[in-house]
Amino acid sequence: MCGVVGILAPQRVNQDLFDALTALQHRGQDAAGMATCDDNGRYHLHKGRGLVRDIFRTRHMIELTGNMGVGHVRYPTAGTASNAESQPFYVNTPYGISLVHNGTLTNADELRESLWQSDLRHINTDSDTELLLNVFAHELRHRHQEKLTPEQIFDAVTAVHTRCKGAYAVVAMINDYGIVGFRDPNAIRPLVYGERTSADGKALMIASESAALTTAGFKVIDDIAPGEVVIVTKDGEVHRKVCAVKSG
Repeated sequence: MCGVVGILAPQRVNQDLFDALTALQHRGQDAAGMATCDDNGRYHLHKGRGLVRDIFRTRHMIELTGNMGVGHVRYPTAGTASNAESQPFYVNTPYGISLVHNGTLTNADELRESLWQSDLRHINTDSDTELLLNVFAHELRHRHQEKLTPEQIFDAVTAVHTRCKGAYAVVAMINDYGIVGFRDPNAIRPLVYGERTSADGKALMIASESAALTTAGFKVIDDIAPGEVVIVTKDGEVHRKVCAVKSG
């Protein structure tokens, strides 16, 4: 198992991500990582092998600027134990997407072949998270219009559910747009979301466990349902839709 988290807030999220990942440390001790996006749409990343407290020093936290971000603690279930397979993973097209994932895909070989042969996407590691990211990115690019909308994301995740088999709880950050969380149609891996209200405004978090939310003062709103997608846009709007039904 692994731990995933995504936060969008009216202030910098690096410390809340750190606290959430520390609360999820029991879900994975092999590696950890964070990615953030600042007001200019610039992406920032730091990740490595080891515990959260050892990977993120003050100099790294200073560089992780931005009001939205995703984080991950890793317990290897696929691929290898290497820095290259630490998460988040990132692709720059479309929009710039970073993604963290808890679970295991059962059709990884088939996906790797189709991504290369049909989608013309190169996969650089043995991680099934990189596969998931590239499937999502391809399906989103396929639906590209002038302005990204929640419906385009819902449609893209519906296609992910069709192509990807197995267990996956996913949190993705789309640069300068927002945070997206979704679970496989059988909800094999946990994913919850909640909010925190302060004088600065409303912050929202999606995470593997409620402990990550309560540690940072967030109130749990709900589990993300089987096959459901939750989108939090940078203006604080929340969009929810079930994009797949539970399979037999």
